[in-house]
Amino acid sequence: MEKSALQIARAAYQPKLPKALQGPVKVKEGAATQSIGNQAEIKALFPNTYGMPVVEFVPAESENQEAINVGIILSGGQAPGGHNVISGLYDGVKSLNRNSKLYGFLMGPGGLVDHKYVEFTDEFIDEYRNTGGFDIIGSGRTKLEKEAQFESGIQILRQLGIKALVIIGGDDSNTNACVLAEYYAAKQYGVQVIGCPKTIDGDLKNEQIETSFGFDTACKTYSELIGNIQRDCNSARKYWHFIKVMGRSASHIALECALQCQPNICLVSEEVEQKQMSLDDVVEYIAQAVCQRAADGNNFGTVVIPEGLIEFIPAIKVLIRQLNEVLTDPATGEPREFKSADEQIRFVLDNITAENRAVLESLPADVKRQLCLDRDPHGNVQVSLIETEKLLSAMVAKKLAQWKQEGKYTGKFSAQHHFFGYEGRCAAPSNYDADYCYSLGYNASRLISNGKTGYMSVIRNTTAPAAEWIAGGVPITMMMNIERRNGADKPVIRKALVELDGAPFKYFASKRDEWARQTCYVYPGPIQYFGPTEVCDQCTKTLALEQGK
Repeated sequence: MEKSALQIARAAYQPKLPKALQGPVKVKEGAATQSIGNQAEIKALFPNTYGMPVVEFVPAESENQEAINVGIILSGGQAPGGHNVISGLYDGVKSLNRNSKLYGFLMGPGGLVDHKYVEFTDEFIDEYRNTGGFDIIGSGRTKLEKEAQFESGIQILRQLGIKALVIIGGDDSNTNACVLAEYYAAKQYGVQVIGCPKTIDGDLKNEQIETSFGFDTACKTYSELIGNIQRDCNSARKYWHFIKVMGRSASHIALECALQCQPNICLVSEEVEQKQMSLDDVVEYIAQAVCQRAADGNNFGTVVIPEGLIEFIPAIKVLIRQLNEVLTDPATGEPREFKSADEQIRFVLDNITAENRAVLESLPADVKRQLCLDRDPHGNVQVSLIETEKLLSAMVAKKLAQWKQEGKYTGKFSAQHHFFGYEGRCAAPSNYDADYCYSLGYNASRLISNGKTGYMSVIRNTTAPAAEWIAGGVPITMMMNIERRNGADKPVIRKALVELDGAPFKYFASKRDEWARQTCYVYPGPIQYFGPTEVCDQCTKTLALEQGK
């Protein structure tokens, strides 16, 4: 495999580890825990893995040196740093005993169910150290939810002598990890299950998990692109750029990119919902900013839009919730099947409330059709396919044309559109993500060697130098509550939304009026891997503000 000069240089990079993981460790246990909501229901569903303590690793004189066989799964969408989690876990189990083995299940959880796997070797792992992507074993979106899947999995785990399974994923994947850990514990199968917090969207975090891996790299990648667009925007001075970034369920990416780049406008879905803004309210907010800049002679600007904005507009959110329910077969929990698109649209219109039908009919025809037809594998609306950036710019243009006829606006408006999604998911990890992910994987090996199951690998204090990071684990049940999903109540890890009373949003809110009127663009440039610490090893502005740094 031919490599670029950067790949060759990055292969030599040795990720930094917390001091506590640089030698033998022992467990320091905290108090018993409980779930963040629905305590009685979660405890009843997870009797064998509920209430366990948060654990922290501290240096010890010696530790368990038995050989262990471990399996690993990449689940869900890609995120920068996944390969370093695997290399960290590999080095971790090998540091305990050179006879330990690590197996990777191919193309996600489906590889466990279908018994498709590969055994890692030194040569194999070395090809992927500090690289982006999930191509080492691939990823998939198969959900581990059914007993038949668990039983199929245990067959291959026993065949390979695997005593522990590490599942790298987001909130849904780690919910599945918790369900699997409970099942194997209840059956006394002797297989531990450990989760690892992955998602570029940044919505898998809480008091114990400071950030999900990949968020740092993805935001820096998007911010470079936004900065480049802003430099062009400020040079040509004739376009408004509408830039949609990933983040369906939360606006963490949009907010972080705004903190890094200082665009004229950044919409935050959580605020739109809290203020009960309609689609027209959002359009008017943008149009007013365009008018203000035009009055100053600036017929250009940038607008950053979170991918899931549409879903947070209250009336549309209610509509989408009902669409997800009526298009799910209550008998099977699977998406309903229809003979044609027209039949599906008729079914939707006949089975939603009059209020929701009115909201649906008020939307542009293409958006209406997407909401009715496009579903993901789990039957949910494909919000990412709705071209919100084009929808908003068209509606802003219409609003400005109306204002021009009324003599309220005399500027010029021309729009360009961008969607940054896949561009950030497989970038070579920043130094922060390279170190953080390697530590998460290495730390998982210590959770396994200390007999833990149903835990998430966590690394904290990550705004400090890596040697001062704190390594340990948190029970996955601690993060769970009951939520309505596709017509049924299910135990899930609660998503972390942008906190409107949190330091990152408050800082943004204090600056946005200035950024809207003036041209305050910042141009972050590409990720830097070599050079001064203050350039290469910095965490996101979101994390720094949250930690008061």
